[in-house]
Amino acid sequence: MSDDRYEPVYMGLPAFRVLLPRLWVAAPLTIAVMILAMGPMLPWAWADLGLSHSQSGAMQAMLTTPVVFWAGWFFLRRFWLSWRTLDFNMFTLTVTGTGSAYGFSLFAVLFPNLLPHELSHGGHPPLYFEAAAAITTLVLIGQVIEQRSHARTGDAIHALLDLAPKQAARLNGNIEEVVPVEAIAVGDILRIRPGGKVPVDGTIKSGSSAFDESMLTGEPTAVEKSPGDPVYAATLNTHGTVIMTAGKVGRDTLLAQIVRLVEEAQESEPPIQRLADRVSSWFVPAILAAAALTFLGWMMFGPEPRLAFALSTSVAVLIIACPCALGLATPVSITTGIGRGAQEGVLVKHAAALERLAAVTAVLVDKTGTLTEGRPSVSAIIPVSGVSETELLKLAASIEMESEHPIARAIVRAAEERSIKLDECSEFRNEAGYGVSATADGNRVRAGRPDWLHSEGVDTSALNLPDGAATVVAIARGNRLLGAILLSDRIKSSASAAVNELTRLGIEVVMVTGDRAASAQGVAGALGIETVHADTKPQDKQRIVREHRERGAVVAYAGDGINDAPALAAADVGIAMGHGTDVAIESAGLVLLRGDLGGLVRAIHLSRAVLRNIRQNLFWAFFYNLAGVPLAAGLLYPITGWLLNPMAAAVAMSLSSLTVVGNALRLRSLRL
Repeated sequence: MSDDRYEPVYMGLPAFRVLLPRLWVAAPLTIAVMILAMGPMLPWAWADLGLSHSQSGAMQAMLTTPVVFWAGWFFLRRFWLSWRTLDFNMFTLTVTGTGSAYGFSLFAVLFPNLLPHELSHGGHPPLYFEAAAAITTLVLIGQVIEQRSHARTGDAIHALLDLAPKQAARLNGNIEEVVPVEAIAVGDILRIRPGGKVPVDGTIKSGSSAFDESMLTGEPTAVEKSPGDPVYAATLNTHGTVIMTAGKVGRDTLLAQIVRLVEEAQESEPPIQRLADRVSSWFVPAILAAAALTFLGWMMFGPEPRLAFALSTSVAVLIIACPCALGLATPVSITTGIGRGAQEGVLVKHAAALERLAAVTAVLVDKTGTLTEGRPSVSAIIPVSGVSETELLKLAASIEMESEHPIARAIVRAAEERSIKLDECSEFRNEAGYGVSATADGNRVRAGRPDWLHSEGVDTSALNLPDGAATVVAIARGNRLLGAILLSDRIKSSASAAVNELTRLGIEVVMVTGDRAASAQGVAGALGIETVHADTKPQDKQRIVREHRERGAVVAYAGDGINDAPALAAADVGIAMGHGTDVAIESAGLVLLRGDLGGLVRAIHLSRAVLRNIRQNLFWAFFYNLAGVPLAAGLLYPITGWLLNPMAAAVAMSLSSLTVVGNALRLRSLRL
């Protein structure tokens, strides 16, 4: 029951807080109404309350009225809006059923002598207050369950924010002051002592330590950090004092972004939900027509008392056809699946991406940071004649200081390890997918792909590179080539198993990287990846994604860099690594916090399980409705003499909702 278009506040935790008090009031009132209505039919002595039929009816009316009009106010509002806009939904049918039962019963209490004698049972007209109260309460229970699943998914992530410290030690020259985290600004210098938590996202300025990032990534092993490495809010400094520079604060921290991603995913609507909504838009008029035909059929062809049979069966049709289960089928599964994914480090930004992932036939992956550790290290420095290794590394590191790319950080780290003092540079420019450039000592210096330097007028023919899977960064001052720096990157321990599992699932794995062919082929060969696109530019990656889609493949693209953003946006499903750039994360539909393909495998298993669960729910929802409507209409009466009264219809309707909710909640224990 997820049609939130008419009640913006009726979503997530606020709705849960609003609905729950109404449920606490509606539940005991409904139980009291049922005791009054059914007590005289029970054999136990306590059930005989000694009330006359008129007294019992009046009490039932008083107890049912707040249930229908106060506890069910949101349903009445949506009922009215659905008729005003002619956009029928499950609330149209819910309120029609409860309204019929309540209106008929109230008329019978106020004006019993105006009803036909044939409607009387034991001299008194029948009352259906218990059906109206029970249906309203059952629908309310379904709404509370759905909204609570929304709230739990959000709470599980919001709880991470509470792990962040409330204060931080800020340095102002040699003076240290303790300030609230809210007072920290970008660029502030902070001290993190052993056992302390990182207050905001930033970069280590000096010192080294190991940081426990398990609350963020799920990895139990502490990660060694040194100057230039990023640290994230709420992670724990296990040993050693470090000085950090605040980089992202408040809503810009990774934790805050995670919260927003989950909230956006909860509010997004998958295509399969739109299908259910379209079915509901046809289902509601069909049921209203079925109820009308049932009434007319009994009035024209039914036995006496015809009016009694016609009213009873038409109300039963409206009640049992209440599509509560249909409304619950998709949102409960989606929200439960999103919550389960968050526990495994799979953040769903858009519910539609989770659905499309189940149909993926090809996965295109970047190399650096996805298949490899994304933490390359300098393996060789190859200067041209007349240039020393120290001079080459110093110049390269000086212009790479402003870049956040893993390769740039590796070059800067290599210079710091050799205690090389770096020069100040100006006019820094990042050419995504190619390299960087800056002005140093009055000269334009470029560092990046050899073919990029060649296109810029630099003669790179003097480069004499060894064979092997190394990333090459060529450096030039002006149009003069100074040499190259080779970097190597270890393959992630989980990459091989993930590639094998994707292949087993019938999914083609394709490497698309901006690195040179030798480096790409080396990694691909180790992992068993057959198709490799190397030396690709950002626009090439997007073109390759589109080519695969044009061939009929459903494409997922996994990457983490700025140069991956166009491909992430062009893919059927864009998957960003949690350690990636903001641009990559914004362009993706899913985010893998742990930053490896193992997370992608878990995401695919999750998406397939969620889609399977939704289909099961839709089956049960339609099964109950389609099987129940003929019974409620009296199809078996000519053969068996048996009719489904409105109260039994209400019980059958509730069973369908409970079946759907119970099936969806199985996802919480899904093994990924």
